[in-house]
Amino acid sequence: MIYGATGYTGRMAAEHAKAQGLDLVIAGRNAQGMQMLADQLDVPYRVFNADAQAAAFLEGIDVLLNFAGPFAQTALDLMHACIKARVDYLDITAEIKVYRTAEQLDVQAGEAGVMLLPGVGWDVVPTDCLAVHVARRVREPQSLRVALQVAGSMSRGSALSVSEIMGAGLMARIDGQLLATPDAQPRDFNFGDGPVLCAPLSFGDLVTAWHSTGIPDIAMFVNVTGDAFPEGDLSQLPDGPSAQQRQVHPARAVAEVSGADGSVARSIIETVNGYSYTPLAAVEAARRVLAGDRRPGFATPAQVFGGGFAESIAGTVITDF
Repeated sequence: MIYGATGYTGRMAAEHAKAQGLDLVIAGRNAQGMQMLADQLDVPYRVFNADAQAAAFLEGIDVLLNFAGPFAQTALDLMHACIKARVDYLDITAEIKVYRTAEQLDVQAGEAGVMLLPGVGWDVVPTDCLAVHVARRVREPQSLRVALQVAGSMSRGSALSVSEIMGAGLMARIDGQLLATPDAQPRDFNFGDGPVLCAPLSFGDLVTAWHSTGIPDIAMFVNVTGDAFPEGDLSQLPDGPSAQQRQVHPARAVAEVSGADGSVARSIIETVNGYSYTPLAAVEAARRVLAGDRRPGFATPAQVFGGGFAESIAGTVITDF
């Protein structure tokens, strides 16, 4: 089931899942929009809110893939619904609060035999796999720094999610603990075209990278170009960038890991535009879960699918420095 299927990215995922021949049900809150998309794709649909009654609508579903953001408003109830209905939960969020919620539900989900796997899009699939890749390049990795480059315009849904991320405050993982770091400072990272200034921001990787690599010190940064972070009334933004706009803005991230001996390894990952990457990765993740790639409880993409998962999406390249 793809929940939030009539949204900008959810629609692309539903179209891709249908083209891949998956046994698909779409769902969301807007009855008219759901019926129109269901007719277009020739798939069944269900209409329900992401609330305490959601479990009643999950009969016959094996995997729920949530595209309905901001995820702070949908993820908790849908996770509880999935645990109750014994359905694996996936989503595409970058909101750190959602990852911390999934962590807290780890035991409860595990006892129910349910997997909670947030972040199967662009963030965090490429960065999670990149962290694992770079960590293997040093002995006794001690610190990890990850920076994302956000280029081109942002979808309305992403802008609302970014507001949630910023509202969570600045955090970093220090000695294995997730701590507030209100005085964190920007720093330069090189995405391949020379150093650029990146601002600290608390993405979900502060949780996923810790579980995937065990590195005790982790910090996240972002470089924003153009009009990527809009201002004003976010509800008035367009659904998202056009196919042409996506094509001219590939997505990149850089990770650097320091070892106990002082050695430093750096790698860059480049993919197709994040909005193009997300439906491909999310649907592939759901397909693999349906095929049996799963582990009950909270999990990360690299834990479930391996560190090479990001590169299984066409157009993805990792370069080492």
